[in-house]
Amino acid sequence: MRALVAAGRVVRMLTHLLHGLWIVNTRWKGLTPQQRHAYVGWWSAKMLRALGVQLEVVGPTPTVPRLITANHISWLDIAAMHAVMPEARFVSKSDIQHWPLVGGLATAVGTLYIERASKRDALRVVHRTAEALQDGDTVAVFPEGTTGPGYPLLPLHANLLQAAISVGAPVEPVVLRWHQPGRPYSEDAAFVGKMTLMESLWRILTARELSIRIERLPLIETHGQERRALAEVLSQRLSAALPPL
Repeated sequence: MRALVAAGRVVRMLTHLLHGLWIVNTRWKGLTPQQRHAYVGWWSAKMLRALGVQLEVVGPTPTVPRLITANHISWLDIAAMHAVMPEARFVSKSDIQHWPLVGGLATAVGTLYIERASKRDALRVVHRTAEALQDGDTVAVFPEGTTGPGYPLLPLHANLLQAAISVGAPVEPVVLRWHQPGRPYSEDAAFVGKMTLMESLWRILTARELSIRIERLPLIETHGQERRALAEVLSQRLSAALPPL
């Protein structure tokens, strides 16, 4: 039975991916930023539905350019966040641009790619993120630097926070929590350890009643902040919003 459910989700997912690529290749260049954001939000929300994922959102909805900082559990985190905040440009590992189908979509929506193993490239991305914020863009990062099980929060890397500090942009903490009935943290959603992308995809395709809760916390002003101290404040706020096991 679960295999049949998964098969139906695969068909819907692939059809929607191809539709997204068609939009990017035929209409994208002629769209205004507002129209692109509308498409990103619509496409991302529909992708979650195609995979059987329920979305819940709580918290304020800021409109100023800002650095969004979220905990990281799944490769689906970006789609979930784009369904809620389609204006965000994500900083993501460079591998994603080479993923079949998905890479082209990620590039089209303005993803900033980073070679995580290179300190020099990290500095370049900090400067590029600061420029984007200065230009009025909203940028989203996962300061844990990798995916985790959802709880507890992993240690945060402070480097990318410097981009917001250098231009005085606020930071928006966002708490992601994948869950299922009876389980406050879903093991099916977590993309961790030596799990391959295909293994993770299969677990999501066959998951029962998978949901993601996105909690948007109040903005943190960065004027006069030091990045390590800011990372500590951010860690405390994110951790406080995660229910204990």
